[in-house]
Formats: sequence, C-alpha cells, structure tokens
Amino acid sequence: MDFFHLIRRYGVIVAIASLAVIYFLIRDEANVMIVEDPFSHSPAHTDEQNETNVGVQEVIVVDIKGSVKKPGVYELAHDKRVHDAIQVAGGFTETADQTQINLAQRLQDEMVIYVPKKGEDRSLMNEAGSNHISEGTKKIRINTATLEEITTLNGIGPKKAQAIIDYRDEHGLFKTIEDLLEIPGIGEKTVENIKEFIQLP
Repeated sequence: MDFFHLIRRYGVIVAIASLAVIYFLIRDEANVMIVEDPFSHSPAHTDEQNETNVGVQEVIVVDIKGSVKKPGVYELAHDKRVHDAIQVAGGFTETADQTQINLAQRLQDEMVIYVPKKGEDRSLMNEAGSNHISEGTKKIRINTATLEEITTLNGIGPKKAQAIIDYRDEHGLFKTIEDLLEIPGIGEKTVENIKEFIQLP
C-alpha cells in the first residue's frame, strides 16, 4: 500500500469525523437559550416611576367670593397662596378693597376667600360667608382670620396679631391652639385667655 493510497483512505475518515464534530457544535449552539436579565431595565423603570410620583400633586378646593371677576369654586395645588387663587378667579374688580386680603396666606382645603368692596361693612363680610368667624359660636378661625379679626381676641393687639399671621404664613396652618406658644410675645396666660374664642381648623 503506497503513501498516496493511505492518504486517500484515512483522509475520508478524517473528513467524516470533522463533519461530525461541526454538526454537534452547530446543534449545541442552536440549543443555547439567551436569557435576558430581568433586572437589566429596572433602573429606567424606577426613574419612570419616580418621575410619575413627582408629577402627582395634592389638589385642594377653595371657594372665591366677592369682588373678583370670576367668583366660583376652584381646584388648586395645595402649596398655592391666596394670590394664586385670586388670579385663577380673574383678578380683583375695580371696586375690590385689596387692603383687606392677605395675598401671601397659604391656601387650605375648603377655604372660603371673600374679597370685600371698598367701604364694605365687615359685619356684612362675615354674613356673606367669609368663614373667618364661625357662625353661632363667634369663634375666630385662627387659620384664616384677618389682622382685624385676630385683634378682637382679648389681649391680642395689632403687633401680636401680625406675628400670628406671619407665623402662619411661614410655618403653615395651626394644628393645635398650643402652637401659638411658639410665637414670641404670646405666653401660656394669653393662650389660656383666648383659647375659648379660637376655632381649628
């Protein structure tokens, strides 16, 4: 058996073996499953959820009456102030007494904002539904009362009344009557004397 005959004989065997190896390699590769990491997209999903949560704001409802161009009930974001509510209602009319309104006051749910006319009797304002003074009990709603109404409390002059309003605007609504003790110049004796005439909220 010469050399070339051996090459032809064993060459066929080598070729068949090579084809078999290639076949099994291709079959194994085809059976490999590509599994996607279930957490690979979680950061993007989390960011999307965060953006959605940030976009959600608490909504409150306020009733705007009196000398505004478009009186009515409006929905606003909870962090808005009286100024924003007046703008939503079309702004003041020409006869509005703007000096009676605290535009910097924070809004609260179910709040009534009454804008009086120039020269209007304050007793008529209360009857019109300002809700600063509670009907029947005649208690002052400390979270919405004006400077003049707060000064009707025993022992509270204009300076202390303004301090109450400033504290309310800066820190938000009073949750308890005892919160008044946080205001400089107002002590336990003063709070004791006026607590029967204050209403929360």
